[in-house]
Amino acid sequence: MISRGFPPDKFTFPFVIRACVSSSYFRLARVVHGLAIKTGFSNDVFLQNNLIDFYFSFGHKFCACKVFDKMSVRNVVSWTTMVSGLVDSGELDTARAIFEQMPTKNVVSWTAMIDGYAKNQQPEQAFQLFRRMQSENVMPNEFTLVSLLKACTELGSLNLGKWVHDFALKNGFRLEVYLGTALIDMYSKCGSLEDAKKVFDKMRKKSLATWNAMITSLGVYGFGEEALALFTTMETMNGAPKPDAITFVGVLCACVQANDLTQGCKYFEYMTQHYGISPISEHYSCMIELYSRAGMLDEVERLSKAIR
Repeated sequence: MISRGFPPDKFTFPFVIRACVSSSYFRLARVVHGLAIKTGFSNDVFLQNNLIDFYFSFGHKFCACKVFDKMSVRNVVSWTTMVSGLVDSGELDTARAIFEQMPTKNVVSWTAMIDGYAKNQQPEQAFQLFRRMQSENVMPNEFTLVSLLKACTELGSLNLGKWVHDFALKNGFRLEVYLGTALIDMYSKCGSLEDAKKVFDKMRKKSLATWNAMITSLGVYGFGEEALALFTTMETMNGAPKPDAITFVGVLCACVQANDLTQGCKYFEYMTQHYGISPISEHYSCMIELYSRAGMLDEVERLSKAIR
Protein backbone atom coordinates (compact mmCIF):
# COMPACT_ATOMS: atom_id res chain seq x y z
CA MET A 1 0.00 0.00 0.00
CA ILE A 2 2.70 2.47 1.07
CA SER A 3 5.05 1.35 -1.72
CA ARG A 4 2.35 2.22 -4.25
CA GLY A 5 1.99 5.73 -2.92
CA PHE A 6 -1.12 5.31 -0.80
CA PRO A 7 -0.46 6.77 2.65
CA PRO A 8 -2.12 5.11 5.67
CA ASP A 9 -4.74 7.00 7.63
CA LYS A 10 -6.13 6.69 11.15
CA PHE A 11 -8.38 3.82 10.06
CA THR A 12 -5.53 1.81 8.56
CA PHE A 13 -3.34 1.46 11.63
CA PRO A 14 -5.85 -0.17 14.02
CA PHE A 15 -6.78 -2.84 11.49
CA VAL A 16 -3.14 -3.62 10.76
CA ILE A 17 -2.40 -3.87 14.49
CA ARG A 18 -5.31 -6.27 14.96
CA ALA A 19 -4.09 -8.35 12.04
CA CYS A 20 -0.65 -8.52 13.65
CA VAL A 21 -2.20 -9.74 16.91
CA SER A 22 -4.19 -12.42 15.07
CA SER A 23 -1.06 -13.58 13.25
CA SER A 24 1.31 -13.19 16.23
CA TYR A 25 3.50 -10.69 14.37
CA PHE A 26 4.94 -8.79 17.33
CA ARG A 27 7.87 -7.15 15.56
CA LEU A 28 5.75 -6.00 12.65
CA ALA A 29 3.23 -4.47 15.04
CA ARG A 30 6.03 -2.55 16.75
CA VAL A 31 7.07 -1.21 13.35
CA VAL A 32 3.47 -0.19 12.65
CA HIS A 33 3.31 1.55 16.03
CA GLY A 34 6.48 3.45 15.17
CA LEU A 35 5.08 4.43 11.78
CA ALA A 36 1.89 5.69 13.43
CA ILE A 37 3.98 7.93 15.69
CA LYS A 38 6.02 9.15 12.73
CA THR A 39 2.95 9.99 10.65
CA GLY A 40 1.12 11.74 13.48
CA PHE A 41 -1.66 9.22 14.11
CA SER A 42 -0.43 7.83 17.42
CA ASN A 43 -2.90 9.92 19.46
CA ASP A 44 -5.97 8.43 17.82
CA VAL A 45 -8.01 6.77 20.58
CA PHE A 46 -9.10 3.86 18.37
CA LEU A 47 -5.48 3.07 17.54
CA GLN A 48 -4.37 3.47 21.14
CA ASN A 49 -7.06 1.06 22.34
CA ASN A 50 -5.81 -1.52 19.85
CA LEU A 51 -2.22 -0.92 20.92
CA ILE A 52 -3.12 -1.55 24.57
CA ASP A 53 -4.75 -4.82 23.58
CA PHE A 54 -1.78 -5.70 21.36
CA TYR A 55 0.81 -5.20 24.09
CA PHE A 56 -1.21 -7.14 26.65
CA SER A 57 -1.72 -9.96 24.13
CA PHE A 58 2.05 -10.39 23.88
CA GLY A 59 2.65 -10.08 27.61
CA HIS A 60 4.12 -6.57 27.49
CA LYS A 61 2.15 -5.09 30.37
CA PHE A 62 4.55 -2.17 30.85
CA CYS A 63 4.14 -1.02 27.24
CA ALA A 64 0.35 -1.33 27.47
CA CYS A 65 0.29 0.78 30.63
CA LYS A 66 2.59 3.32 29.00
CA VAL A 67 0.21 3.74 26.05
CA PHE A 68 -2.73 4.11 28.45
CA ASP A 69 -0.93 6.65 30.65
CA LYS A 70 -0.06 8.81 27.64
CA MET A 71 -3.62 8.93 26.30
CA SER A 72 -5.03 12.45 26.31
CA VAL A 73 -8.54 11.14 25.68
CA ARG A 74 -9.88 7.81 26.95
CA ASN A 75 -13.21 6.18 26.27
CA VAL A 76 -14.91 3.27 28.01
CA VAL A 77 -13.14 0.85 25.65
CA SER A 78 -9.75 2.21 26.76
CA TRP A 79 -10.53 1.62 30.42
CA THR A 80 -12.12 -1.78 29.83
CA THR A 81 -9.19 -2.97 27.72
CA MET A 82 -6.87 -2.04 30.58
CA VAL A 83 -9.02 -3.87 33.11
CA SER A 84 -9.20 -6.99 30.94
CA GLY A 85 -5.48 -6.92 30.19
CA LEU A 86 -4.53 -6.56 33.84
CA VAL A 87 -6.93 -9.33 34.84
CA ASP A 88 -5.40 -11.66 32.25
CA SER A 89 -1.96 -10.72 33.59
CA GLY A 90 -2.99 -11.76 37.08
CA GLU A 91 -2.93 -8.18 38.36
CA LEU A 92 -6.36 -8.26 40.01
CA ASP A 93 -5.72 -5.52 42.56
CA THR A 94 -4.40 -3.14 39.91
CA ALA A 95 -7.28 -4.05 37.61
CA ARG A 96 -9.76 -3.29 40.39
CA ALA A 97 -8.08 0.07 41.04
CA ILE A 98 -8.41 0.98 37.35
CA PHE A 99 -12.00 -0.28 37.36
CA GLU A 100 -12.90 1.97 40.29
CA GLN A 101 -11.39 4.98 38.52
CA MET A 102 -13.55 4.53 35.42
CA PRO A 103 -15.73 7.59 34.79
CA THR A 104 -18.31 5.38 33.08
CA LYS A 105 -18.73 1.62 33.34
CA ASN A 106 -20.69 -0.55 30.92
CA VAL A 107 -21.68 -4.21 31.11
CA VAL A 108 -18.42 -5.25 29.44
CA SER A 109 -16.39 -3.46 32.12
CA TRP A 110 -18.33 -5.07 34.95
CA THR A 111 -18.10 -8.49 33.34
CA ALA A 112 -14.34 -8.20 32.79
CA MET A 113 -13.80 -7.59 36.50
CA ILE A 114 -16.30 -10.23 37.63
CA ASP A 115 -14.73 -12.78 35.31
CA GLY A 116 -11.30 -11.91 36.66
CA TYR A 117 -12.39 -12.84 40.17
CA ALA A 118 -14.13 -16.00 38.96
CA LYS A 119 -11.06 -17.19 37.05
CA ASN A 120 -8.67 -16.40 39.88
CA GLN A 121 -10.34 -18.38 42.65
CA GLN A 122 -12.11 -15.42 44.24
CA PRO A 123 -15.76 -16.39 43.68
CA GLU A 124 -17.09 -14.45 46.66
CA GLN A 125 -15.63 -11.25 45.23
CA ALA A 126 -17.25 -12.04 41.88
CA PHE A 127 -20.70 -12.23 43.47
CA GLN A 128 -20.12 -9.16 45.62
CA LEU A 129 -19.31 -7.17 42.51
CA PHE A 130 -22.32 -8.62 40.70
CA ARG A 131 -24.62 -7.49 43.51
CA ARG A 132 -23.14 -4.02 43.25
CA MET A 133 -23.65 -4.15 39.49
CA GLN A 134 -27.32 -4.91 40.08
CA SER A 135 -27.63 -2.09 42.60
CA GLU A 136 -26.35 0.29 39.93
CA ASN A 137 -29.01 -0.98 37.52
CA VAL A 138 -26.60 -2.44 34.99
CA MET A 139 -28.18 -5.41 33.22
CA PRO A 140 -25.81 -8.38 32.87
CA ASN A 141 -25.27 -10.12 29.57
CA GLU A 142 -24.67 -13.77 28.73
CA PHE A 143 -20.95 -13.44 29.43
CA THR A 144 -21.62 -12.04 32.90
CA LEU A 145 -23.76 -15.05 33.74
CA VAL A 146 -21.14 -17.47 32.44
CA SER A 147 -18.58 -15.80 34.71
CA LEU A 148 -20.95 -16.22 37.65
CA LEU A 149 -21.38 -19.89 36.79
CA LYS A 150 -17.60 -20.29 36.95
CA ALA A 151 -17.75 -18.75 40.41
CA CYS A 152 -20.50 -21.20 41.42
CA THR A 153 -18.35 -24.09 40.26
CA GLU A 154 -15.41 -22.74 42.24
CA LEU A 155 -17.63 -22.52 45.33
CA GLY A 156 -19.17 -25.92 44.66
CA SER A 157 -22.56 -24.33 45.26
CA LEU A 158 -25.37 -26.06 43.39
CA ASN A 159 -27.98 -23.79 44.96
CA LEU A 160 -26.19 -20.66 43.80
CA GLY A 161 -25.79 -22.17 40.35
CA LYS A 162 -29.52 -22.86 40.19
CA TRP A 163 -30.15 -19.27 41.23
CA VAL A 164 -28.05 -18.02 38.29
CA HIS A 165 -29.95 -20.39 35.98
CA ASP A 166 -33.31 -19.11 37.28
CA PHE A 167 -32.10 -15.51 36.95
CA ALA A 168 -31.21 -16.19 33.32
CA LEU A 169 -34.62 -17.67 32.53
CA LYS A 170 -36.55 -14.93 34.33
CA ASN A 171 -34.63 -12.24 32.46
CA GLY A 172 -35.18 -13.67 29.01
CA PHE A 173 -31.83 -15.31 28.36
CA ARG A 174 -32.06 -18.21 25.94
CA LEU A 175 -30.05 -21.41 26.22
CA GLU A 176 -27.57 -20.48 23.53
CA VAL A 177 -24.34 -22.39 23.12
CA TYR A 178 -22.12 -20.38 25.46
CA LEU A 179 -24.52 -20.13 28.39
CA GLY A 180 -25.89 -23.65 27.94
CA THR A 181 -22.43 -25.22 27.92
CA ALA A 182 -21.46 -23.29 31.05
CA LEU A 183 -24.62 -24.54 32.79
CA ILE A 184 -23.80 -28.14 31.84
CA ASP A 185 -20.30 -27.73 33.23
CA MET A 186 -21.56 -26.13 36.45
CA TYR A 187 -24.29 -28.70 37.10
CA SER A 188 -21.93 -31.60 36.41
CA LYS A 189 -19.18 -30.33 38.68
CA CYS A 190 -21.64 -29.39 41.42
CA GLY A 191 -23.09 -32.90 41.48
CA SER A 192 -26.31 -32.69 39.46
CA LEU A 193 -25.89 -34.64 36.24
CA GLU A 194 -29.67 -34.82 35.87
CA ASP A 195 -29.86 -31.03 35.61
CA ALA A 196 -26.89 -31.05 33.23
CA LYS A 197 -28.68 -33.54 30.97
CA LYS A 198 -31.88 -31.47 31.06
CA VAL A 199 -29.97 -28.40 29.88
CA PHE A 200 -28.23 -30.43 27.17
CA ASP A 201 -31.52 -31.84 25.89
CA LYS A 202 -33.15 -28.40 25.78
CA MET A 203 -30.38 -26.79 23.76
CA ARG A 204 -31.32 -26.43 20.11
CA LYS A 205 -27.78 -25.68 19.01
CA LYS A 206 -24.79 -27.51 20.44
CA SER A 207 -21.13 -26.77 19.79
CA LEU A 208 -18.26 -29.22 20.07
CA ALA A 209 -17.62 -27.83 23.56
CA THR A 210 -21.24 -28.64 24.50
CA TRP A 211 -20.97 -32.26 23.38
CA ASN A 212 -17.59 -32.61 25.05
CA ALA A 213 -18.87 -31.20 28.34
CA MET A 214 -21.75 -33.66 28.46
CA ILE A 215 -19.82 -36.73 27.29
CA THR A 216 -16.91 -36.02 29.62
CA SER A 217 -19.19 -35.37 32.59
CA LEU A 218 -21.02 -38.64 32.05
CA GLY A 219 -17.76 -40.51 31.58
CA VAL A 220 -15.99 -39.04 34.59
CA TYR A 221 -18.89 -39.32 37.02
CA GLY A 222 -19.71 -42.98 36.50
CA PHE A 223 -22.23 -43.05 33.66
CA GLY A 224 -20.00 -44.80 31.15
CA GLU A 225 -22.71 -46.45 29.08
CA GLU A 226 -24.59 -43.17 28.70
CA ALA A 227 -21.37 -41.40 27.72
CA LEU A 228 -20.62 -43.94 24.99
CA ALA A 229 -24.22 -43.87 23.77
CA LEU A 230 -24.07 -40.08 23.55
CA PHE A 231 -20.79 -40.33 21.64
CA THR A 232 -22.48 -42.64 19.13
CA THR A 233 -25.32 -40.13 18.78
CA MET A 234 -22.79 -37.38 18.17
CA GLU A 235 -21.15 -39.38 15.39
CA THR A 236 -24.39 -40.27 13.64
CA MET A 237 -26.42 -37.07 14.04
CA ASN A 238 -26.58 -34.79 11.03
CA GLY A 239 -24.93 -31.46 11.72
CA ALA A 240 -23.15 -32.62 14.87
CA PRO A 241 -19.50 -31.56 15.14
CA LYS A 242 -16.61 -33.90 14.50
CA PRO A 243 -15.09 -35.37 17.70
CA ASP A 244 -11.73 -34.06 18.84
CA ALA A 245 -9.11 -35.08 21.40
CA ILE A 246 -11.21 -33.78 24.31
CA THR A 247 -14.19 -35.84 23.17
CA PHE A 248 -12.08 -38.98 23.42
CA VAL A 249 -10.91 -38.03 26.90
CA GLY A 250 -14.54 -38.36 27.93
CA VAL A 251 -14.97 -41.59 25.97
CA LEU A 252 -11.89 -43.20 27.51
CA CYS A 253 -12.88 -41.99 30.99
CA ALA A 254 -16.16 -43.81 30.43
CA CYS A 255 -14.21 -46.99 29.64
CA VAL A 256 -12.17 -46.55 32.82
CA GLN A 257 -15.31 -46.09 34.91
CA ALA A 258 -16.76 -49.25 33.37
CA ASN A 259 -13.41 -51.02 33.81
CA ASP A 260 -13.69 -52.12 30.18
CA LEU A 261 -10.24 -52.63 28.69
CA THR A 262 -11.62 -54.04 25.45
CA GLN A 263 -13.71 -50.94 24.79
CA GLY A 264 -10.83 -48.72 25.84
CA CYS A 265 -8.47 -50.33 23.33
CA LYS A 266 -11.15 -50.16 20.66
CA TYR A 267 -11.77 -46.43 21.09
CA PHE A 268 -8.08 -45.59 21.49
CA GLU A 269 -7.33 -47.26 18.16
CA TYR A 270 -10.46 -45.78 16.58
CA MET A 271 -9.40 -42.30 17.67
CA THR A 272 -5.96 -42.56 16.10
CA GLN A 273 -6.81 -44.50 12.94
CA HIS A 274 -10.27 -43.21 12.02
CA TYR A 275 -9.92 -39.59 13.12
CA GLY A 276 -6.14 -39.22 12.97
CA ILE A 277 -6.04 -37.73 16.47
CA SER A 278 -2.65 -37.93 18.18
CA PRO A 279 -2.97 -39.18 21.77
CA ILE A 280 -2.46 -36.65 24.55
CA SER A 281 -1.44 -37.34 28.14
CA GLU A 282 -5.05 -37.75 29.32
CA HIS A 283 -5.64 -40.51 26.75
CA TYR A 284 -2.50 -42.33 27.84
CA SER A 285 -3.46 -41.96 31.51
CA CYS A 286 -6.81 -43.64 30.88
CA MET A 287 -5.20 -46.52 29.00
CA ILE A 288 -2.49 -46.94 31.63
CA GLU A 289 -5.19 -47.16 34.29
CA LEU A 290 -7.04 -49.85 32.32
CA TYR A 291 -3.89 -51.87 31.63
CA SER A 292 -2.82 -51.56 35.29
CA ARG A 293 -6.11 -52.98 36.48
CA ALA A 294 -5.71 -55.87 34.06
CA GLY A 295 -2.17 -56.54 35.30
CA MET A 296 -0.67 -55.91 31.86
CA LEU A 297 2.48 -54.21 33.10
CA ASP A 298 4.34 -54.43 29.78
CA GLU A 299 1.65 -52.27 28.18
CA VAL A 300 1.77 -49.89 31.13
CA GLU A 301 5.52 -49.48 30.65
CA ARG A 302 5.13 -49.01 26.89
CA LEU A 303 2.56 -46.25 27.26
CA SER A 304 4.47 -44.62 30.10
CA LYS A 305 7.45 -44.30 27.78
CA ALA A 306 5.19 -42.85 25.08
CA ILE A 307 4.12 -40.07 27.44
CA ARG A 308 7.73 -39.19 28.18
